[in-house]
Amino acid sequence: MKRAKRISEIINAFSPEPLKVDQMAEFYCDDTMEYRMSDKYSSPIEDIFEICQEENSHSAFLLLGHKGCGKSTELNRLSNDLRVKGYQVKTIVCSMDLDMFNIVYSDLFILMGEALLEIAEECGCRIEEAVLDRIMHFWDAGEETFISKGEEALLVEAGAAAETPGILRVLHIFAKIKADLKYNEEVRKEYRKKISVRSSEWIEVLRSVSKEIVGKTGGKAPVIIFEDLDKLNPEDAWNVFYNYASVLSGMPFSVIYTFPIALSYDTRFSAMEAYFITKTLPMIKIETIEGNPYEEGIHVIRGIVEKRADLQLFEEGVLESLIRYSGGSLRDLFQMINSSAKRAERRGSERIFMEDAERALEEVKTSLTRRIEKKDYDFLVHIYQGNKELIEDKQMLLKMLQASVVLEYNGKRWHNIHPLVARFFAEQGLV
Repeated sequence: MKRAKRISEIINAFSPEPLKVDQMAEFYCDDTMEYRMSDKYSSPIEDIFEICQEENSHSAFLLLGHKGCGKSTELNRLSNDLRVKGYQVKTIVCSMDLDMFNIVYSDLFILMGEALLEIAEECGCRIEEAVLDRIMHFWDAGEETFISKGEEALLVEAGAAAETPGILRVLHIFAKIKADLKYNEEVRKEYRKKISVRSSEWIEVLRSVSKEIVGKTGGKAPVIIFEDLDKLNPEDAWNVFYNYASVLSGMPFSVIYTFPIALSYDTRFSAMEAYFITKTLPMIKIETIEGNPYEEGIHVIRGIVEKRADLQLFEEGVLESLIRYSGGSLRDLFQMINSSAKRAERRGSERIFMEDAERALEEVKTSLTRRIEKKDYDFLVHIYQGNKELIEDKQMLLKMLQASVVLEYNGKRWHNIHPLVARFFAEQGLV
C-alpha cells in the first residue's frame, strides 16, 4: 500500500483491510482515542495492554465495537506493542479458518492449540515429546491424519530446527483439522465431540504448552487474539460464549475475543461480565449529542484520510461531506471514497467531484435502508429527535445496532441513527 497521488491509486490506499505492523509508521493515526472516548487519558486498548503485562496474568477480554470502527488495526498495534515487550502473540482470523455460520466453542479450543504450537515453533521452544504425543493421540482419527516419516524428513531437510520437527508434525495435523472444521460436516462433528467429552484433558494440554512458552520467554505468558467473532449473528455468538463463558475465560494465558457490540444490550450480557473483562472501542465522534458538528473528530478523520491520499484529489467540500455522512465509521468512509474514486476515474477525471460522492452516498444509503422496515421508522426517528441515551426497547436497539443503522458513541454510551438513514428520513419528510 502506498499513499495515493493519483485517482487510480485510491482503491489500493483505502483497502478495507486493517493496517499491518509494517504499515503503522506511515499510515497509523495515533491520536484517535481521545475523540472516541471523549477523554485523552482513557483507552480500552491501553487497558488491555497493561493488564496483559501484569504478573501471572491470564485474563480473558471481550472487545466490543462497531464493524469497521478500527478494531482490527488497533489489535494489530496492540499485538506489536506486546511483542516489543517480549510477549508472544498470535492473532486468529476466524473467518479464514472457520465457517462463520457454524461455529461452536470447541472450534476456538482447537484453534488455541494450533496457535500455541505455532508460537512455540516460532520462538524455538522445545515441547516435551510426551506432550506432543498426547496431542497426537487426542486427535488420532486414523493414519491419514499423521505426517509420514518421509514428509517429516523433508521438513527437517527444509531447515526445521532440530528441536522442532515434532511440533511441525503436530501442526501438520492441525492443518487437516482446520480444513475439516470449515468444509467437512461429518468429520467436524467428531472433532467437536472429542473436545466436548474430553475438554478438561484438552485444557491440560494447552496449559502444558503454555507453561513451556512461559519458561522460554522469561515468565511472560502468551497472548491469543480472536478476530472476526464480532461478526457473528447474535444467537451464534450466545451459543459460543454464554453457555461456555467459564471455560473460555479460564485459559492459563490471556485471550482477547472480539464480540458484537449490539449484544451488550442483551440481558444476558451482565452474566458475561462476571467472567470476562469487557472493553468497548467506540466510533470516532463527529457530532455532539446535541446534533452539532464535532470539529475535533472530523479533523482527526480528515488526518486519517490525509495519511493515505493527497487531499487535492478531492474537490473542495467533497471529503467533508463523505466524513459527515460516514457517521464516524471508517469502513463506510473508505467504501464511499473507493466508490467515488472509481466513478471519477471512469469519467476521466483527476479529482473526485461532488457528483461522484453523491453516487457513493446513495449506494451506502440504499444498503442501510434495506435493513429496516417501515415499522422500524418511529423507533429510529425517536432516537434522531433526541432520545439518544435512555432507550427502553433494548431488543429493537440490539437489532438496529447489529444492522449498523444505529451507531454508539464514546464512554457515555449515547446513540444516533446513521447519518445516511437520517438523510433518507429527511427525503421522506419524516424529520
